[in-house]
Amino acid sequence: MKKIGFIGCGNMAKAIIGGIVGKNVMAPGDIIASNRSRKALDYAEETWGISVTADNLEVAKEAEIVVLAVKPQFYGQVIGEIKGVVQESQLIVSIAPGKTLAWMEEQFGRPLKFIRCNPNTPAMVGEGITSVTPGDKVTETELARVTEILNSFGKASVVSEAMIEAVIAVSGSAPAYAFMFMEAMADGAVSLGMPRAQAYEFAAQAVLGAAKMVLETGLHPGALKDMVCSPGGTTIQAVRVLEERGLRSSVIEAMIACADKARSM
Repeated sequence: MKKIGFIGCGNMAKAIIGGIVGKNVMAPGDIIASNRSRKALDYAEETWGISVTADNLEVAKEAEIVVLAVKPQFYGQVIGEIKGVVQESQLIVSIAPGKTLAWMEEQFGRPLKFIRCNPNTPAMVGEGITSVTPGDKVTETELARVTEILNSFGKASVVSEAMIEAVIAVSGSAPAYAFMFMEAMADGAVSLGMPRAQAYEFAAQAVLGAAKMVLETGLHPGALKDMVCSPGGTTIQAVRVLEERGLRSSVIEAMIACADKARSM
């Protein structure tokens, strides 16, 4: 029996598999994945040496942990296909927004060991942040096992189901906000004469460095911002304009809209 199986082998599944194999959390022979695209399966097999199949039922039958890694709109179809072969001893891991633990139980037609996870795309470069929400039947040992897997491509943190929408807004969708911010900074640098490629490099490294300062110093982001803002200096003038144009309120309102959409999915 395989230790973990993925139904769906898109970008997020690939990021998780890459983390598992790269950090030696599991051997490639302990992993199986299914997908409709033969190209995706060939890539996974050639890259990591895992087992692959076009049959979702094979994954559901063979894996101790079954990760549903298809798009949310296909969850109902996939669950309908596999629910008859899933055993009570297996862990069912969902990575789809909007699919509650109660919804999962209703779709499978019985209480099983469900875990909701919300990874984000930086998992593709080993810097993801993933929320972990276990159902009532999941043991502490099982939760620790799944958390170890999720830590292989970044960081994982247990959150209550009531916080899922906040997680989606602050991490799941947040890379898009960061990309837009970096793109805007690069555009500003280009307008000041910097070559485009170099502008992206400076913007991206500045954001990466700032993020590491928050995580590694433990200081409040406001305190770190104040450290850059010398009296009468250049930075405080930029901050003044950002405040004037509503940067903070725009981000907050965007996150609220994101959470509202997540609840309705």
